[in-house]
Amino acid sequence: MPSRVTLWLAPGATLRAIPDPRRFDAGQGLCGTIDAKGHGCRPLIHLADATDAAIMGAGTIDGAGGATMAGGTETWWQLARRAQREGGKQNVPRLVTVDGGRNLVLYATRFANAANFHVAVNHVRGFTAWGVTIDAPADARNTDGIDPGASEDVTIAHSRFSTGDDDIAIKAGNGGGVRYVSILDSHVHAGHGVSIGSETVSGVSDVLVRGLTFDGTTSGLRIKSDPSRGGLVQRIRYQDICLRGVARPIDFDTRYDPKAQGGSIPVYRDIVLANVEGDGGQLIARGYDARHPLDVTLDGVRFPAGTPWQVANATLHIGPGGATPLPPGVTGPAATVGTACAGAGQ
Repeated sequence: MPSRVTLWLAPGATLRAIPDPRRFDAGQGLCGTIDAKGHGCRPLIHLADATDAAIMGAGTIDGAGGATMAGGTETWWQLARRAQREGGKQNVPRLVTVDGGRNLVLYATRFANAANFHVAVNHVRGFTAWGVTIDAPADARNTDGIDPGASEDVTIAHSRFSTGDDDIAIKAGNGGGVRYVSILDSHVHAGHGVSIGSETVSGVSDVLVRGLTFDGTTSGLRIKSDPSRGGLVQRIRYQDICLRGVARPIDFDTRYDPKAQGGSIPVYRDIVLANVEGDGGQLIARGYDARHPLDVTLDGVRFPAGTPWQVANATLHIGPGGATPLPPGVTGPAATVGTACAGAGQ
């Protein structure tokens, strides 16, 4: 898509990908195969250095990830699972890829059934996704929702997510850091929740996650990295969050790959959780080591008594709103009656 162009999808309209690897091949005949890299396909929609462009309208863009590939017997998703079993990388297309640009908008559109990531955003200044729906089966591998990377001034609001991987993943690899991100008033169903990482080597800062409801995700609020790709994650605020039926509602871990080695040590600091409420699960706060502790403030964090904490190399502060249950070895006031889940939608 070029600059200053809007792709408009009328209500009830569907733009559906044809499941033919030849149509997506990047030039080496690898699309629809398994190899060591997984870079053999072009996306369905590509924006490159576009300015003032948009995808709008209450229609659907469908990646047909569950359709059998032309000339074969597998679906895109089945190929991805086979790649996992065989230790390779699937060559399958993303739905929408953005490489560079300014002032880009997604509004009111449903993005569904991607063979791989639904929306991957890289090197963009000014990106808004408002009122969108991301929808894929919970067992569809690597079907991330929206992944902002090496970008700034990103807003994701009033949207719904249900995927087979990270619903939102903020990534800061070697290409650049991420800052000034707002994720607001949205609902997350199946998937791995809202993640920062695993690539954080170029730094992530100034992120606000507010007014989110999670229902049945594996993780909820997640920061993940390891010494092969870690960096500084700071000034992150989670506020007014409801987590229901989430296995790991708080999941801050600096050993995402326990076997990873390297000198890119993950450092997470100035992390605040304010008015965060859940109904159980595992609460994880693991810093890297004593010299690089996790630094988190809990201010109105409420889970049922007995909800287990896993804490290591962490400095946990208790704000005036308190925390229930308190992490082991930490003193402070108990949290009052929760309000984050009051009136939260389904």
